[in-house]
Amino acid sequence: MREILPALERWYAARVPFGLATVVAVGGSAPRGPGAAMAVGPDGEVVGSVSGGCVEGAVFELAREVAASGEARLESFGYSDEDAFTVGLTCGGEITLLVRPVTPATDPAFGAVAGSVGAGEPVTVATVVAGPAPRGATLAVWPDTAADAPGTLGTDGLDVAVAADARGELALGATVLRHYGPHGERREDDVTVFLQSFAPPPRMLVFGAIDYAAAVARIGDFLGYRVTVCDARPVFATPRRFPAAVEVVVDWPHRYLRGVGTDERTVICVLTHDPRFDVPLLEEALRRPAAYIGAMGSRRTHDERRDRLAEAGLTEAELSRLRSPLGLDLGARTPEEVAVSVAAEIVALRWHGSGVPLTATTGAIHAPAAR
Repeated sequence: MREILPALERWYAARVPFGLATVVAVGGSAPRGPGAAMAVGPDGEVVGSVSGGCVEGAVFELAREVAASGEARLESFGYSDEDAFTVGLTCGGEITLLVRPVTPATDPAFGAVAGSVGAGEPVTVATVVAGPAPRGATLAVWPDTAADAPGTLGTDGLDVAVAADARGELALGATVLRHYGPHGERREDDVTVFLQSFAPPPRMLVFGAIDYAAAVARIGDFLGYRVTVCDARPVFATPRRFPAAVEVVVDWPHRYLRGVGTDERTVICVLTHDPRFDVPLLEEALRRPAAYIGAMGSRRTHDERRDRLAEAGLTEAELSRLRSPLGLDLGARTPEEVAVSVAAEIVALRWHGSGVPLTATTGAIHAPAAR
């Protein structure tokens, strides 16, 4: 929803109803994952996508009907030989959409949620998908909000149980379906609730203000990371050289890293390939949470660096987290090609991809996301 937020905020502020379609479940090689959204506003204006174009025409009509009727609907789309290019998914997957009307009356917390998402503040939106609770009812949950968060799913017990689960999923940045009884008890056959987490963008920390770093920063920004570039040399570490970075820091890399927080989504790219910088930096990085820690350098540089890190006391388990030389084997030469190689490794590690050509694999293209 982040990419379509400006239009949604404009419609909401004008108090005009719009239909919001959200992917709540997928099967097979579905083109978009849970949380992908498309909205249809006044005068038929469309923003977003739920399938990359396969079923958008049908969803457009559905969203307009929902906005006019004020009643949420749940619809599934799968492959159809007969109608594959009209209302079916040509990829052979299946998506389930919740399409709901949004107005200040039906969703009083939407404005506050949009403000938090736009500001990069964490928030989860819980929405009833199916069951005896009102379909399309929402509950907004922030990390520090009490049980009386804006909105309701129908009963106090359900609100309390869902809010507790929503905070847990928000801490993981996860978007999932959960099942409850009408008063919040754990049951698989009653109320289905979609928990969509809007966690702050993950961080990418790029160390070493070189031309490769500029390319990595650009592709990191493209992938949705909040990019920071750090180098101890002020003549190289300038915002003008790294326009894709949110911030450019002049500091010794290990000292800067020691003073910032990282989590299980953080990406750390060490491009200094100078032992004065990268050994103390990696000593710090490999002892803290991160999704990816990669370092540039030749295989000889890697072996020497690994020996130095072992001498510094890092364990084999800690050293095994280091991706070095960083990137997938694409035959990359230019800074831009190397950046693609690094990004490919980050994506493959995130989604447990093999890194081999899809022509050499079988089965579903999009494997289920690991929790």
